[in-house]
Amino acid sequence: MNFAKRNLLFLFIMLFFTTAFFGQTFIQSYANVVNQCSQTNVTNDLTEFEALGLKRRGTAPLQNTLDWLKNKYLSYGYTASQIQEYSYTYSGSTAVCKNLVVTKIGTVYPNIFVIVDGHYDSIAGTGTNDNGSGVACILETARLLQNIPTEYSIKFINFSGEEDGLKGSQNFVSSVVNATTPKMDIRLVFNLDEVGGVAGLTNDTITCERDTSSPTTNNASSNTFTNELINCVTLYSPLNTYLSYAYASDYMSFQSNNEIITGFFEKNETSHKHTTTDLLIYMDPIYNYNVAKATIGATLHFAVASTTALSNQDNKDFNVSFFPNPATDVLNVNLGSLSETDYTLTIVDVLGKTVMHSIITNAQLVQQIPVGDLAKGMYLAVLQTGDKQITKKIVIE
Repeated sequence: MNFAKRNLLFLFIMLFFTTAFFGQTFIQSYANVVNQCSQTNVTNDLTEFEALGLKRRGTAPLQNTLDWLKNKYLSYGYTASQIQEYSYTYSGSTAVCKNLVVTKIGTVYPNIFVIVDGHYDSIAGTGTNDNGSGVACILETARLLQNIPTEYSIKFINFSGEEDGLKGSQNFVSSVVNATTPKMDIRLVFNLDEVGGVAGLTNDTITCERDTSSPTTNNASSNTFTNELINCVTLYSPLNTYLSYAYASDYMSFQSNNEIITGFFEKNETSHKHTTTDLLIYMDPIYNYNVAKATIGATLHFAVASTTALSNQDNKDFNVSFFPNPATDVLNVNLGSLSETDYTLTIVDVLGKTVMHSIITNAQLVQQIPVGDLAKGMYLAVLQTGDKQITKKIVIE
């Protein structure tokens, strides 16, 4: 068998097993998004992150990095209502640290979240690889998914306090995840830490990490998702994969809470972490760019991005959604990527009669509207703000 035929047969076998065992196939519309990943953006983000300096708790550079991150998300089209800061302190330190969370509401499962996370603090040096490299991947993913509807909600989280013992992620799990009523429903935590590669080496493999620790209840699910992650790397990036175990990063705070986790870590491990020489010159920005591509493809897959919307870019509804649908007593209005927080909501029955007209000012990202007095049936919900009008069918039952 000649070389070309052998390669074709190998590709066919790989695609067959990917589909048969994990239900994954190459999706061209996902690849189209991945191919918009920018090497220039990744390198510029690394350069800017490095210039912000040592990012320790209680320091101006840590706050400056938080502000830099917020401005990045705002520049991508995320609104102030989608961006939240969570402040915390911890025993042994009086410094106030902050986690930054950007929420994108899903269209089918708005109360189930895919978390894409990585820390932005550093120790001893600028932390350009550990973990500016993960930050750069998260930023490019958030940029490209900003206006793409996904079935599951996404939280892009930049944690502080990781280098002090996972303090930021621990606080988020205790004060947000477990303090939500009902408890926050997490589909998957996808962690990115130290994915910048090593200058001068062949950086062609990414480590994919699964849960092998106690509690063991979700280890099987973590293994399944990590195999899906491996497939996404193969489908949407030029990288090879290496399967390993999760440890010593922010996903472990979720793992201890019995959540399902997976993650990326560089295969060639830098010798510069936690030193003043953790700098871009000792990294491989092309590798970091390829990891970003894999991250984008995996996030599209895990959050189940709409292929219909990707194929029809003119169908722009600003990711506004109404849920649950059907609704009973309360209808939630998700503003999506709309920057306006003042709007009117009109609900019209099948005969064209207006049965509700509400003026909402200073709306939250997700605003609750009482609908318990409406008769059971199908309606049109019309959200109007300025020159923008979004109309969707809803059902009251």
